[in-house]
Amino acid sequence: MKAKDKIKLFLQGFLMINVIWYLLAVIVDMRVLPTPLDVYMNLNNLYDSRLHIHILVSLYRVILGVGISLVLGMLLGLLMAYSESWNKLLNPLVYFTYPIPKTALLPVVMLLLGLGDSSKVTIIVLILVFQVIIAVRDAVLHISQETYNPIKSLGASKLQIFRYITLPSILPAMLTNLRLSIGTALSILFFAEGYGTQLGIGYYILDAWGRIDYLGMYAGIVAISLFGFVLFVLIDILEETTCGWKA
Repeated sequence: MKAKDKIKLFLQGFLMINVIWYLLAVIVDMRVLPTPLDVYMNLNNLYDSRLHIHILVSLYRVILGVGISLVLGMLLGLLMAYSESWNKLLNPLVYFTYPIPKTALLPVVMLLLGLGDSSKVTIIVLILVFQVIIAVRDAVLHISQETYNPIKSLGASKLQIFRYITLPSILPAMLTNLRLSIGTALSILFFAEGYGTQLGIGYYILDAWGRIDYLGMYAGIVAISLFGFVLFVLIDILEETTCGWKA
């Protein structure tokens, strides 16, 4: 599915969600559930509450956390795929730590790294890096050895083999994993930004909730949803550009 088709699908889903939201708001008829029209009409008043600053701070944390996870995960995944010794050494660690709920480590991470960006980014990395490792390792191991034979027969170096065979083969899996990672990172960030910070979209939503500013709270929810959608579209465009051969 092309990016423009996904945008069309998103707009259809967005319209359906807003219709359901509006009907629920009319039926419930309570202040805690304003209509989408009320929320959207209030968006122009949110500049003074620095909603844009909160979005930029969260964007920085997500991009940094996902970027570090991809670099570390790709390096370790390739190491485990190419080296049986490293795979035997690291596989038990990855297998054991992967299902552990890393959010439970947030207090420990904050005690060690403080309440700033470092702890927020670290908890994102701890949660994402293991799934990146597994995705990269498995993608490399599933490449048929016959795929390498033509380029090896031409005397290609290991770097050329990686560039022209391995990297294109694992790239679709990497981009799919990146798409999933961003959704996970946003969920983690909402939780992590509820502690020890005064900046970030997660903090903004929880703060608006605490101040009984329901219009602001729902505006933050809409903002983080659109934020995630934009990142998804950018990844789709990147996939169409780099993996056009898939079509």
